[in-house]
Amino acid sequence: MTNSSSSAPPAHLCLVRHAQTDWNANGRWQGHADPPLSAEGRGQAAALALALQSDLAGADVGRLVCSDLGRTRETAGALGEMLGLEAILEPGLREIDIGDWSGLERSQIEKRDPDLLALFEAGDPDARPPGGETRREIRHRVRLVVRRIVDTAPEGRIVVVTHLGVIRALLPGAEPANADFTWVSAADALTRRMRVEHPEGESPGPL
Repeated sequence: MTNSSSSAPPAHLCLVRHAQTDWNANGRWQGHADPPLSAEGRGQAAALALALQSDLAGADVGRLVCSDLGRTRETAGALGEMLGLEAILEPGLREIDIGDWSGLERSQIEKRDPDLLALFEAGDPDARPPGGETRREIRHRVRLVVRRIVDTAPEGRIVVVTHLGVIRALLPGAEPANADFTWVSAADALTRRMRVEHPEGESPGPL
């Protein structure tokens, strides 16, 4: 029986952070910008497909979903070949919009907006990069999208290729590297509370 939208879905999500881009390697914050995978990133995507294949151990995946940005589409393409699935593009799974900070290194952002950057990196849910969105807004956006995705496959395994900010929105405290993945129940991802502050000394890294 299909779960209603108000119940906790038993589906499980494999949350995958896209493979490396040159911007990742150079410490440039990406947001909604659309740099392609680097040569190393393409190798990471191929290795990721093999790792996920081993992790699945023959279990079926009913759906492969990714954000519509190129770095996730490229990563999902490698996984789709292994899974025999075509990725469904979902713009709502885009990285957090960092507005005018996109393309800048952290040192450049700190020079321009030191107080705002400090709030943003501390996890302030309402700190808004100039022209961008807040952590509270991406959390709301992503939860609505994930709820809609799992309502169409409430008991299956779903691979979601997305971005660091999206994974943080679903799993506060998560810090996956490029091409890392983690499994989580949809119910857990949809009910975890927002963490406002990072532990002392922890850097959230470039988006």
